[in-house]
Amino acid sequence: QVQLVESGGGLVEPGGSLRLSCVASGFTNNYYIMGWFRQAPGKEREGVSCIMSSDGKTYYSDSAKGRFTISRDSAQNTVYLEMNSLKPEDTGMYYCAATYIFTLRSPLATSFQHADTYAYWGQGTQVTVSS
Repeated sequence: QVQLVESGGGLVEPGGSLRLSCVASGFTNNYYIMGWFRQAPGKEREGVSCIMSSDGKTYYSDSAKGRFTISRDSAQNTVYLEMNSLKPEDTGMYYCAATYIFTLRSPLATSFQHADTYAYWGQGTQVTVSS
């Protein structure tokens, strides 16, 4: 069973930065996708970014492009989300998600932002951007 554990959330002022981490365990092959979602109170879960384990290819939502960077440390089975120039609207619970590549039914370029693309989820880490 795949398990995901997030960390790194916290309170940061507008314009600040945070780095989230997601440590994964339990993968049975090396062909999987790991992504980050966020959910603000009263809003739907929103896909932010994802990265493929096989080639490191990355995808970003429009709101994340230019400010967020997803990366991986394959040896540590860890994925990071570096968030810069944070805005109050970035506030929310951030979730790490994962799924095996063989489960994809549509191009990742469009499906990475859909929660039902992913089979495994972490518990989340809270990010609050406020002065």
